[in-house]
Amino acid sequence: MKITEFVRKYGQPYSETLGINLKSGSVEEITKWFLASILYSKPIRENSATKTYKCFERHNVHSVESILKAGWEKLVSILDEGGYTRYDFSTADKLLEVFRNLKRLYGGDLTRLYEDSKDSKDLEEKIKSLGKGIGDTTVSIFLRDMRMVWRKADPKPTPLVEKALKALNIGNLKAYADEKGLDIVWLETALLRYAKDFLKKGKTLTLER
Repeated sequence: MKITEFVRKYGQPYSETLGINLKSGSVEEITKWFLASILYSKPIRENSATKTYKCFERHNVHSVESILKAGWEKLVSILDEGGYTRYDFSTADKLLEVFRNLKRLYGGDLTRLYEDSKDSKDLEEKIKSLGKGIGDTTVSIFLRDMRMVWRKADPKPTPLVEKALKALNIGNLKAYADEKGLDIVWLETALLRYAKDFLKKGKTLTLER
């Protein structure tokens, strides 16, 4: 299979599969994706993270105010409902810390955080400063899809994406996307799925560059 075909088939951004409209640029949609990115960043099965995010949506707990209002016990209950039991306590702690700091420092508006950032590196550092549980993986996941709306979003590929790049002998993600005329978000997402669903599981799929 040609890699361009693979990207069309497997590259839909995670935010889009969740029904989150980042291209609208709305604070509400960006906050939803930030919440989902935190859930996806844990070493947990992808379908469990997806299910858990859907539970947050079902309970209408996906804004800064609603997360803080829900409180620790309610957050743990939602996490457990989604199958996030292994990390329920620590993730509830993290969500409260992160969204409390987001409200305190930026009025609960991630767009303000972005506008206050000088460049891509500063943007990443400001996101990490929201809480000790926000690390490179969360930042990479969040900013991968935020490339669609934030010019300064330029995250490093996650280790899984790096693994796919190495397997395909692609030196630079951005340069390759430009060379092939591919949307970088779709390309990076497809490479992530290639690493997770094929390379990591030992499945055979030959991609032609």
